[in-house]
Amino acid sequence: MAIKSKIKKWGNSYGVLIGKEEMKKKNIHEGETVIITIKKKKELEDIFGICNFNKPTEKIIKEIREGYDE
Repeated sequence: MAIKSKIKKWGNSYGVLIGKEEMKKKNIHEGETVIITIKKKKELEDIFGICNFNKPTEKIIKEIREGYDE
């Protein structure tokens, strides 16, 4: 099961909320022990970097499409 959730501060600790529907789907109840795997969400810039083009994107796409017509 994978869910997207934000970390919230509770007193001196932090926690993750699991929605009611997710709890029902997996038959999880309050007070039960679960194992959570934590993965930080990556932003697209972190994965692909930031591209700075000299031409507008629409023009680049048009040039690519024209190349396929030949």
